[in-house]
Amino acid sequence: MEPGDHLFRHESGRMIAALTRIFGVHNLALAEDVVQDAFCRALEVWRIRGIPENPSAWLMATAKNAALDVLRRQRTARAFAPELGRFLESEWTLAPVVEELFSTGVIKDDLLRMMFSCCHPQLQKAAQVPLILHILCGFSVGEVASAFVSTHAATEKRITRAKKVLARSKRLFDTAAPADFSARLPAVHRALYLLFNEGYHGASSETAVRAELCREGMRLTAMLLEHPFGSTPATYALAALMALDAARLPARVDSSGNLISLLEQDRAQWDQQLVAEGLKFLELSATGCELTEYHVEAAIASVHACALRTEDTDWKAIVSLYDTLMRIRPSPVVALNRAIAVAQKEGPERGLDEIRSITARDRLASYPFYSAALGEIELRRGRPETAREHFRAARAFGAQLDGAPVPRRARHRVRCRRSEASVLRAISGPGTRFFQNVLGSRRLNHASSPPCGLGGLCRRPA
Repeated sequence: MEPGDHLFRHESGRMIAALTRIFGVHNLALAEDVVQDAFCRALEVWRIRGIPENPSAWLMATAKNAALDVLRRQRTARAFAPELGRFLESEWTLAPVVEELFSTGVIKDDLLRMMFSCCHPQLQKAAQVPLILHILCGFSVGEVASAFVSTHAATEKRITRAKKVLARSKRLFDTAAPADFSARLPAVHRALYLLFNEGYHGASSETAVRAELCREGMRLTAMLLEHPFGSTPATYALAALMALDAARLPARVDSSGNLISLLEQDRAQWDQQLVAEGLKFLELSATGCELTEYHVEAAIASVHACALRTEDTDWKAIVSLYDTLMRIRPSPVVALNRAIAVAQKEGPERGLDEIRSITARDRLASYPFYSAALGEIELRRGRPETAREHFRAARAFGAQLDGAPVPRRARHRVRCRRSEASVLRAISGPGTRFFQNVLGSRRLNHASSPPCGLGGLCRRPA
């Protein structure tokens, strides 16, 4: 992607959010047209005069001037944002109001309002993340389709339907109402979680990791943390999970684009700044009375950050944490990840017993990592032929997903020697006393915290 593309993508969401606040959510298409015109204008002018010293400010000024032109030309023929109606009717108030609405602080609030609006309860959950990517992150329909392994036509229809639902809501979400904010917040958390995961465990057939999706998820979560109603324990836990997972991205893919299993990653390549940030967020998440799936998954990820070597992993803690996650969000996939942790702690025979005892195990039949996990366990049991059959089944399923005989996704998702399924984020975790603190006093013992900041729970080699 060219540097200009990154700039336009970043500014697109800010400009659309500001313009939608002025024009009204029912005029979202008009806001998008104005932004597109601003980008085209920038390409024409910058080609001749060169890129300005502050291209972001140039784009925003262009969008602001375009908004004023639209308001002056169409204020008698078109209804704009109802809450701004009387201010937009008079020339004396028009320019000052638009100027104020394009200020940095107001635009940041507009971005948040748009993000919450994209998680409207009348919108299908499957449409919320694509809508966020398209409106707030500047992804084209084609890019969204690629991210979700869908056709351009199907993605365009889904986004178009979602925009129509958004338009019927009449106005953007009001982030100043505490009760409404709290009620909508879990849906926003879920959308951001899915956005990050689509980059980290994505379905793209072209690349194993979509780092730009991970970055967008982290950026929007950071923005949510800046709002007084958004800085909840669950948001901090989500931010911790993203930071700790993103820290492993530099070691997650090899030079050929293949995923490297967690147990085989070069931990020296992990981003220690992100590790420190994630551990800080994790501590902040334990200050309240709330315990969510994000807390558990972030705690799971934290053990990797605290274990300098693979062999230092605390498998007993992993199993304990997955017991907690099964109580909060039970599913066959979570149970499978727990069984993999048991196999690491007590041996492959016990892990296989746990897999066989999973409730609704038949639902895992279409999950490629299920066959891969069985192959990994059989390999550890000294049964390579049985393991090979399971790996072949996992490959075959990956091929069906991509519609190709041996797609890149199948090659980099399921490895014959050691499958990605055996080393998903699930097979990691911190000590059980951390969750005793979260479940009991809800506070960490900072006085006795080691450098990793988890109250003496992370076991470092002597």
